[in-house]
Amino acid sequence: MLAERFLTPRVAVFALAVVACQVYAEQAGTPAWIDATATLDSATTPVYEGDAPMRFAFLKDMRRGDPLTLSVFSLGAHSGTHVDAPMHFLVDGAPVDRIALDALIGPARVIQIADSVQAIDAVELNRHQWRGAERLLFRTRSTARRWMSSAVFHRDFAYIAPDAAQLLVDAGVKLVGIDYISAEQFGAPAPRTHRIILGRGTPIVEGLDLSDAPGGDYDLIVLPMKVRGHEGAPARAILRRR
Repeated sequence: MLAERFLTPRVAVFALAVVACQVYAEQAGTPAWIDATATLDSATTPVYEGDAPMRFAFLKDMRRGDPLTLSVFSLGAHSGTHVDAPMHFLVDGAPVDRIALDALIGPARVIQIADSVQAIDAVELNRHQWRGAERLLFRTRSTARRWMSSAVFHRDFAYIAPDAAQLLVDAGVKLVGIDYISAEQFGAPAPRTHRIILGRGTPIVEGLDLSDAPGGDYDLIVLPMKVRGHEGAPARAILRRR
């Protein structure tokens, strides 16, 4: 096989060890990682009203006879699954490349919000077992309706109300996430939710795909692109049931 020509004995042994560990983990019942990232696709990924459109193109394409395939991407920082850094709404806030990894990696709780609920306010939040969780991800009507895989932008997405945001940061929550491209009510007179959460240095993950992650406790890894000096970036997010 072509791949065998490029494998040194050490690399081959390492690769076999990795596969063996994966097989052992599966046999031992270790939960598999769940991809909680929305696929970026200009035909199916929603773009927040007024934000930059997504464009993906091939500069070179082997299917057209080119000697290699080479792509070019154009998209906004808040496209698909992405992380908001404090700089998004705070003049002196930290940019996305300065978010502490400790906030982005660790235990998280997915909270299931009923389809009928649009405003996740303090009353709604306190209907759920959220206290004691280090990181909170909200699974809302957007997941049930698969809005993160629909190019149509829906204004009536579920959002985190300012009073709930205040409870979260006062409790020391390290990260807040939601399953649509904004945690703020569409058309809100002021971005109070963002300012409350980001004002404590707490990152917000928006645009999560929680289709395969029902309510419960998970391990979370969410890593935004490390773009120096900017307020946000697309990210890859994965979950594993605890």
